Amino acid sequence: MADGPVADKVDLKKELSTYTARRGRFDVVEVPRLTYLAVDGHGDPNTAPAYTAAVSSLYPLAYALKFLSKTQLGRDYTVMPLEGLWWSADMESFTSARDKSRWDWTLLVLTPDWLTAEHVETARETVARKGGAPRLDEVRLERLDEGLCVQTLHVGPYDAEGPVLDALHHEFVPAQGLRLTGKHHEIYLGDARRTAPERLRTILRQPVARTS
Repeated sequence: MADGPVADKVDLKKELSTYTARRGRFDVVEVPRLTYLAVDGHGDPNTAPAYTAAVSSLYPLAYALKFLSKTQLGRDYTVMPLEGLWWSADMESFTSARDKSRWDWTLLVLTPDWLTAEHVETARETVARKGGAPRLDEVRLERLDEGLCVQTLHVGPYDAEGPVLDALHHEFVPAQGLRLTGKHHEIYLGDARRTAPERLRTILRQPVARTS
């Protein structure tokens, strides 16, 4: 157990400036190297059983890790929102086509950098004893170094993202002397189970590089 009182709870959404974005505007930002719980999958997130199983495995582990950090390390923090990396052999699947059956994805939950793979394994054992996390063994700790990115805040249904992404990919990025490099990244600031579709808030992020 940790010695002494637990420090104030850390909220990484408030500490990391790249976890805010502006609606109706594309901003070029520098994203630091960050650590995530991660699990991969393929297919339509609305219908693929692997997607539901991934979420049902990520969050029990995320909360077990938070409890471990608070009780054993004396460092409490707010569990971060769900995030996803999305890609496809044909990137038009995200813009004009929106063919979700062709999507590949990695679901993410941001984790404080003071937590190690050893801490994750200890938390995994706790979750395994309780059961109910079908893809628990597939969740890994991953460092992601996105660097230079363009991002914006999308407000509304996920299926209305297409025109925003089309403008980002084909208008803003080339106009700024940039090119797409990494995987499309979404940060879900609202809970789709409890929020009306028109009020959902999602940060859309795209890693880029300068062309010159």
